[in-house]
Amino acid sequence: MQTLRLDFREFVPEDIEDIVRLDADRRVMKYIADGRVHSREETIALFPRILRYPRIYANLGAWRASRRDTGAFIGWFSLKYAGKSSDIEIGYRLLPDAWGLGFATEGAAAMRDYGFDDLGLQRIIGVTHPGNRASQHVLRKVGMVDEGWGRYYDRRLRLFAILGSEL
Repeated sequence: MQTLRLDFREFVPEDIEDIVRLDADRRVMKYIADGRVHSREETIALFPRILRYPRIYANLGAWRASRRDTGAFIGWFSLKYAGKSSDIEIGYRLLPDAWGLGFATEGAAAMRDYGFDDLGLQRIIGVTHPGNRASQHVLRKVGMVDEGWGRYYDRRLRLFAILGSEL
């Protein structure tokens, strides 16, 4: 999958160091779960789940994102089940060097379009920590509407959603 400025591909075992670097950055992890960084060991233990997800849930998962101009890893984008719910969510996690350049919006829009156009989804959501204004802005920019509060990942989070018929 590609956009104007991004390349996406499935993760492979050799990508582990990219994820270790991403999950060890305090700025990146500030609004993820309890806000703490993951140790190298924790990331290595969780990484096989990323690799397995597309085999368990066909056409869903997380994709490694890199810049098309330089090939540099910038993070990942996902389209997957939101925790234990049946809702499909857009997710992303980017290195700070990629912030403020429109990559989050570009990647989230690609996930939205893939979900509606290729997978035939009816509704896609996005959830954020209440304080994560930047991610809330991205979700609004890709057409999602703030639906208030939702309970996902055993937390009370801001819930955004879009219907395929709204595009």
